[in-house]
This record gives sequence, structure tokens and C-alpha cells, in this order.
Amino acid sequence: MAEIIQERIEDRIPELEQLERIGLFSHAEIKAIIKKASDLEYKIQRRALFKEDFINYVQYEINLLELIQRRRRRIKYSFKRDEIEHSIVQRVQGVFRRASAKWKDDVQLWLSYVVFCKKWATKAQLSKVFSAMLAIHSNKPALWIMAAKWEMEDRLSSESARQLFLRALRFHPECPKLYQEYFRMELMHAEKLRKEKQEFEKADMDMGDFDHPEEILKGELARIIYKNSISKIKGAEFHVSLLSVVQLFDFAKDLQKEIYDDLQALHTDDPLTWDYVARGELEIELQPEEQPSTKKAKAVEMCRREERSCAVYEEAVKTLPTEAMWKCYINFCLERFSKKTSSEFLRRKRLERTMITFRKANELKLLSEFHYKEWQVCLPLWISWAEWSEGTESQEDTEAIFKKAILAVTGASSVTLKDKYLDWAYQSGGYKKARAVFKSLQEIRPFSVEFFRKMIQFEKEQESCKMANLREYYERALREFGSVDSDLWMAYIKEELNHPLGRPENCGQIYWRAMKMLQGESAELFVAKHAMHQAGH
Repeated sequence: MAEIIQERIEDRIPELEQLERIGLFSHAEIKAIIKKASDLEYKIQRRALFKEDFINYVQYEINLLELIQRRRRRIKYSFKRDEIEHSIVQRVQGVFRRASAKWKDDVQLWLSYVVFCKKWATKAQLSKVFSAMLAIHSNKPALWIMAAKWEMEDRLSSESARQLFLRALRFHPECPKLYQEYFRMELMHAEKLRKEKQEFEKADMDMGDFDHPEEILKGELARIIYKNSISKIKGAEFHVSLLSVVQLFDFAKDLQKEIYDDLQALHTDDPLTWDYVARGELEIELQPEEQPSTKKAKAVEMCRREERSCAVYEEAVKTLPTEAMWKCYINFCLERFSKKTSSEFLRRKRLERTMITFRKANELKLLSEFHYKEWQVCLPLWISWAEWSEGTESQEDTEAIFKKAILAVTGASSVTLKDKYLDWAYQSGGYKKARAVFKSLQEIRPFSVEFFRKMIQFEKEQESCKMANLREYYERALREFGSVDSDLWMAYIKEELNHPLGRPENCGQIYWRAMKMLQGESAELFVAKHAMHQAGH
């Protein structure tokens, strides 16, 4: 083993000599690098191998690469990259190859390998990494999508991306997300070809090499994917997801209309269809000359659009008189009521419409239990009362309303109210008041994750931002949402790293706690984000 380590250290000598010769590192630093490299080599060459040793090796080399880059910028020296950086990158890839061969099932390891290659290796090398990863993890659609997106967006190879999607669909013939992303890719490809054609025409160039049929330029490949996908994946939800993609491409209006018409024809008995159609009334574009010019006119126009949406919902609850359909209608009314507006006319209309809808559903005994509780405590009225009080009453009176509302409104309906109460406390009484409200509510579940994010932000806005308080807020947030919210864990890690009083040594423990608590896709997402953060992204 000693001979192998000695040989690998000797392999480093040319690059180390170059580092010293061009003035990027001193002789003492080179000796320190050799010593550290020897220790790392010993650990990955011994009989009993540990994954952490390989990770530490890679991290050390990445840190070295980044240090070299910083020093190059400082002394403005950009030569000898092949002899130095290229050699280090090759070595790191070799370590990754060994580690991923031994711990094949570790997705985090593979993603770290991918992130490294994206930053330091060639595109051809990264393609090989994706191929090796997918050969082992073919059961994970998200990895196929990641590889295909990279081929399309980074390598600009629509054919390679297409082949990856086709292979992925052989493994996962009924995966909605794969079809959605494949559909999106073909629309992006058609849009790219159309732009190329326009550039040719604008430059008055010979288009002999541009032999793409008109059907391709109109998105025919995406249409084929659409037709194949709906033969395998049923339901309005998938149909709507494709509509949300195609409407981003102006050239595909015909395809959008076809999908929209099919949605209405095939899924009339699904509340989601009616919900989508009704909400579409809000998005209808006016001609330039029809655009309202005053605030009052804009409010009137918005009211008109909302009434058109409600007309569709009214037809929907007659055609499909179910609790689920009424739930969609009521949710729409509540969402519109929660939209901020300076128009008292529009706000009054929204409140009136919401309460009428609640009453109608209740009379028909089609009000869901959730909405029934919400209507009994009149959450919209509580919120309206509190907001009205903010502008006309004393702080004490407004707080008394919030406290009464918190007692009256329970369950999921109370989440919005708590968020508003916390916002009001900070705006009216500053951080001290907000913290007092937070402490009074912190055990009255349920919460939104935003409730905790607000307190974290309030703390960070203070001149003397206390790390102890931030930890308290993060810990309480993770107690509620630690099993599903990967962003919270990442924010906590970054806080410990960046705050003047943070403890970077806590990050490892936070990472393993996250891995224990997060489940499914949330865990994979966290692993990917953590890997990218470690790689400097």
C-alpha cells in the first residue's frame, strides 16, 4: 500500500512544481499539501474503506481548486491550466468513480459527482457520468429528467435529450412527470428551430441546410407526445398540467386549443376541468384600446372578469352538484377575497360573493366539513374586521379583535389569521411586539411555514441579530415542518455558516437530522441542494 501511495504522490509532483514555480503557492504550502495528500491517500487505499474518507478527499481537492482560482485572479495569471487544474480534476474524477462504484446506491454521492463535473469537467465527461448513474438508478424518473434537461439546455443536443426521454419512458411508461418534461422539451426544440429560421430569413441567407418540415416547426412532435401520453395517463389533473406547459409557447396556440377542447370533452365530470375553465376567464387578454386607464376602471374590469369566472362555476355546480365542485367554487371566492386591493367596491363585491357561495352550498348540504367550520366562524369577516380596525381603531382595539379571532377560528382556517396577526404586530409595534405575539401563539397549532419564516426575517432585520433567537425559530419551524420542507434545513445550515455567532461545527449534525426526518422526494431534493451548496453553487 505504501508503494501505491508513494506513486500517487509522485504523480502530483509536476503540478505542485508548477504551482510553486508560477508563484501561486509557497514552498511551505506545497509541503503542507503533500502531507495532507498523503494522509488522504492512505485513508482511501487501506483495506477497510469508508465513504466519508472519499468525500473528505474530494472536498479537499475542490477547496484546493477554488483556492487556485482565487490566487490566479489575484495575480492575474491564467496559464498552465492543463498541467495544474486539469490534473486535479482528473484525480477527483477517479476518486468519484471508485466511490460511486463501491457505493452504487448512494444518490447523494452521484449527485455530488454530477455537480462537480458540471463545474470542472468537460461536457463529454458529464454525459458519461449521467450514463453510469442512470444504468444503476434507472428506477428514478427525476434523474432521467435531470440528465435530459442537461443535454437539452447545456449541451444543446435535443436528439440526446429525446433519446434519454424515450429510454426513461420504457422504464416508466406511466410517469406523468416524464411526459410533461418530454412534452416541454419538444416545444422548446420547436421554438429554437423557429428562431433559427427567423434569423436565416432576417439575414437573407441560403436556407438549404435548414430542411425541417413545417409540421416540426409547429410542434407536431409535442402533439404526438401529448396524444400518446393521454392514452396512458387518465384524469384532468395530467391534462391541465400539459396545458400549463403549452400555454407558455405562443406559436403553439392550435395545440393549446386542441388540448383545451379535449379537456372539456373528456373530463366534464371532473371538478378540476370546470375549475380550470373558470379560472381561465381571469386571464383573457384585452385589446390595447380596451385596457382600463384609471384605478376605478381597472377594479370594474377585474370585477367583470371574476363574475365571468363565477358564471362558469354556477354552471359547474348545476352540471356537477358535488361537494368537490362546490369546494373549488368556494376556494376561488376565498382566494379572490384574499387578494389585496385599494378598491372598496371590489373588496365588498368579493366578500359578498364569498358569503353567498358559502350559504348556497350549505343550503344544498354540499359544504365540506372543512368549509363548514370555516363558514361557521366567518373567517373572511374576522379578517375584514381586523383590517378595517387597523385603519380606524387603536392598537389595543385591533389586538383585541385578533385575540377574539384566534379563539374563534380553529383548525386549518386559523393559519392565515396567525400570519396576519404576526404581520400586524411587527408593523404596529416592532420586533418586541412581534416576538410577544409569536410566543403567545407558538403552541396553538396549526401553523404555516411562513409564520416561522416571518419571525426569522424579523430577527435578521434587527441591528443586533441574535443567533440564539434564530436557532429557536428554526427549531420550532422544523418541529412542525422538518419532515417535508428541505429549504428550512438548508437555510438553517447556511445560517450557522454565515452568522457571526454561528457554529459551523453544528452543520454536520443538522445535516444528519434532516436526512432522518425528510422523506421521499423532499430528502432527494435536500441532498441535491446540499451537494450544490458544498460545490459552491
